[in-house]
Amino acid sequence: MEVNVKNMIKQKETNRFFLRFTEKAAPVFFLLCAAISVLTTIGIILTLLVETTAFFSRVSFWEFISGTEWWPFGENPTYGVLPLIAGTMLITAIAMMVALPIGLASAIFLSEFASEQTRKIVKPVLEVLAGIPTIVYGFFALTFVTPVLNTFIQDLPVFNALSPGIVVGVMVIPMVASLSEDALRSVPNSMREAALAMGSTRLEVAMKVVLPAALSGIIASFVLGISRAIGETMIVAVAAGSTPKLTWDVTESIQTMTGYIVQVSLGDASYGSTAYYSIYAVGMTLFIFTFMMNILSQYISRRFKEDY
Repeated sequence: MEVNVKNMIKQKETNRFFLRFTEKAAPVFFLLCAAISVLTTIGIILTLLVETTAFFSRVSFWEFISGTEWWPFGENPTYGVLPLIAGTMLITAIAMMVALPIGLASAIFLSEFASEQTRKIVKPVLEVLAGIPTIVYGFFALTFVTPVLNTFIQDLPVFNALSPGIVVGVMVIPMVASLSEDALRSVPNSMREAALAMGSTRLEVAMKVVLPAALSGIIASFVLGISRAIGETMIVAVAAGSTPKLTWDVTESIQTMTGYIVQVSLGDASYGSTAYYSIYAVGMTLFIFTFMMNILSQYISRRFKEDY
């Protein structure tokens, strides 16, 4: 009996030491994880800043932001980024015309009308869409969507803005639907029950009560979806072509900021050349766009958030 008591005391002291060590080590571990995230972000920003500065030491900043021609590989290279920005915005506009209405409608259906059994079927399907690699979406746009569109639009080029724009929209649907559904489901059931007690139909409850109450979260999901579409790479690199044009014609071949970065990263420009440094200037432009969209999303969430 005495031996067992001594063993129990030793075991308890060992456990106590382990618990004290864990209590002290855990905050340090969590701090290191947070520091890695912060340092990685700082490293990315510093890399972009240093290389972008090298680019602007060779090219005028005003030429870059106001020029309407982007031909970095010509005999007389020009570095006006507006054609790349126009191509990016064109793809994003097409994608949002697809993703926002379909994503919001899907969220309303899942939140307000679908039974639990239906949600268990539809929700995983949306998640599968989110898990498909973007390169697969790109080949889908090139080999399926473009030929289908060609039956409606005569002489549609193989590379165009419409096909990848639609497919980018399909890719963004799960994000918009999931975030919007979370915002809709956060609205208390008491508001739904009160509206139904007043004689409202389920559609009226969804559109006139729940939707306005969740508006901040829905708008935030829209902004994040736009940010995701702006930063999409492989779909536009495969299916949109590599012709930087300042145009809004959806049937023409265009080039986006991400598409240009892919093109140069494949080895089209030698290390240390102006064309090589231009990918960092374009990357910094893209970073500023997505950063502003994320800030806007956070502002909207805080500004119009409803507390229940």
